[in-house]
Amino acid sequence: MIPGHLSDSPEAGEPTEQFDVLVVGAGPTGLACAIEVQRAGLRAALVDKGCLCNSLFHYPSNMTFFTTSELLEIGDIPFPSTNAKPTRSEALEYYRKVAQHFRLDLRQYETVESVGGRDGEFVVRVRNRFGQPGRYLTRKLIVATGYYDLPNYLHAPGEDLPKVLHYYRDPHPYYDQDVLVIGGKNSAAIAALDLWRHGARVTLVHREAAMHAHVKYWILPDINNRIKSGEVTAYFSSSVTSIHEDRVELVTPQGPVHVKNHYVFAMTGYRPDFEFLQSLGVRLQGEDRLPVVDPQTLESNVPGLYLAGVIVAGSRTNEIFIENGRFHGGQIARDLASRLTAPLSA
Repeated sequence: MIPGHLSDSPEAGEPTEQFDVLVVGAGPTGLACAIEVQRAGLRAALVDKGCLCNSLFHYPSNMTFFTTSELLEIGDIPFPSTNAKPTRSEALEYYRKVAQHFRLDLRQYETVESVGGRDGEFVVRVRNRFGQPGRYLTRKLIVATGYYDLPNYLHAPGEDLPKVLHYYRDPHPYYDQDVLVIGGKNSAAIAALDLWRHGARVTLVHREAAMHAHVKYWILPDINNRIKSGEVTAYFSSSVTSIHEDRVELVTPQGPVHVKNHYVFAMTGYRPDFEFLQSLGVRLQGEDRLPVVDPQTLESNVPGLYLAGVIVAGSRTNEIFIENGRFHGGQIARDLASRLTAPLSA
């Protein structure tokens, strides 16, 4: 039994709805899960604290995917694109159309506050953006929350200043500004190049001796050439020691350095919400905090609670992407269809 709320009974005026399956997380993997659950004849709904595909929405506005469009498809719906590799805008439109096509029951801007009950009778309490409560009863639960909502923090003095950002969207507000980008992987390289090309003065700081070797093959030589030419200033084998309103202090192989600064983009990666998983009773194993799941059904050690998408890999977030996580819905739905022989929706 999951502890959940102090009482699993409805509070005064608290609306209650009931489903066969509730999916927490409305990204591509969550959508794929809901589609496959519906195809199995079960009543499903999705709940997300943000918008549809909230993580994709917060990607850089001009981002191009590394993969091709057919590898992003869900629900056997073709993903047409005018480009060899689709853009963020095209992906958002595609997933909107898919949700509309399958008439998915999507509850946006609702935050899960607690989960109680047990297999067959989970009680999920939510609160919407206006603070209004809601209560869902569901026989099974799928968690597909991804990892993009929780940045890896620097834990450096000044990180809480409003000038420090952990997501990069658009270069325009940073024209003619001194901008520091922290990191050495794809997100840092993309942000540094985009900012530089739109008139920002860019400094890049990375704790390793060079940009990461797995930076996208068309981006790596670009950022390396900008650094070599001095168009982007780079400090490798270096780190940020403190952030101030007008400057950032670094420790470098040459000693301390003070860099004039207006904005900081800490592109230091993201992590799954392990605390939420543990609050559900999911066991995490080893240094990588791998959740305990059945590899065939993706049911966790908590009966009736399934995991899907990148969270299955724990902190190894480079192992599961949309391309392979989209198939998790089929695995889970097959198991659910064999267990829920009398659907609520029947």
